[in-house]
Amino acid sequence: MKKASQVSTATVVAAGLIGGWLTARESGIRPLGTIPLAASGALAARSWNEKKGPAVATGLLATYVGAFGLSHPLAKKIGAWPAVLTVTAGAAAIAYAVSDSQ
Repeated sequence: MKKASQVSTATVVAAGLIGGWLTARESGIRPLGTIPLAASGALAARSWNEKKGPAVATGLLATYVGAFGLSHPLAKKIGAWPAVLTVTAGAAAIAYAVSDSQ
């Protein structure tokens, strides 16, 4: 496994949010989507903690989980795929700006 300081968390965040949605959609088992979501969140949090410390890691993890939560009501307004892409772009951009762009 890569060292935590070498992980591109923006990529991991995008993979977790999109991968979780696709897993749930394609399997037809919504709770199954939490597997890639949780795995990516754990990997990203490990890296955020190493790079920026626990306070920033907690804030970025809250952003990640919040993006997941926001995608559900947003999907009712703009559709599932646009909602997932929108929240993923936002969460990945924040992860990049706060943690990856050094």
